[in-house]
Formats: sequence, C-alpha cells, structure tokens
Amino acid sequence: MTDVKVSVTFRHTQPTDALKQYAEQKLLKIGKYFYRPLEAHVILSVDSRDRQLAEVTLQARRLTIHGREETSDLYSAIDLVMDKIEQQVRKYKTKVRLRRRKAKR
Repeated sequence: MTDVKVSVTFRHTQPTDALKQYAEQKLLKIGKYFYRPLEAHVILSVDSRDRQLAEVTLQARRLTIHGREETSDLYSAIDLVMDKIEQQVRKYKTKVRLRRRKAKR
C-alpha cells in the first residue's frame, strides 16, 4: 500500500469538505495496487442540475489513467468514475503480471 497525493478542484460549485473527503477516501483505496507514490487529480464540476461531472487523472511512474463520469449527483459520479479507474488499474496490473511470467521462461 502506498501514499496517494490527491488534489481536488471544484468548478462552478462551492467547495465542500464532505465532497473533498469522499473523493480522497475513494482514491486512497487505489493505493493498495501500487508500491510507489501516486498522484491523483480530481475535478468536480456542475454544469446544470442534471449534469454533474467527476473526472479523475491518476499518475504513477509510467502510467496515466483517466476516467470521466457524468450523472445528476456528484457522489454517484465519484463512485462510477472510481469503478472505472479501479477496473483500468486491475487490467494494467494483470498485463504486467502476464508479461513477467512470459519473461521468466
């Protein structure tokens, strides 16, 4: 498990500690997949009542993962984008494991 440096940006909405802590808490769970420090940038924006966006960019040593989700609620947008990010991280990790197995032969 590694540290994740998280920065949260709010666009067209008032920053709230609850949303910021919720996003940071979700991103800390991604740290279990890596051994080196990570940087994550979260952008939470509100365009209208029905269109609220959550974007996450995760950067590791040689890896950049980006996810974006749009719903009518910022909390659900954060949940959905984190599911996407976690799926991409798992896919990357399985590819790395398979490459290592093939290299040992």
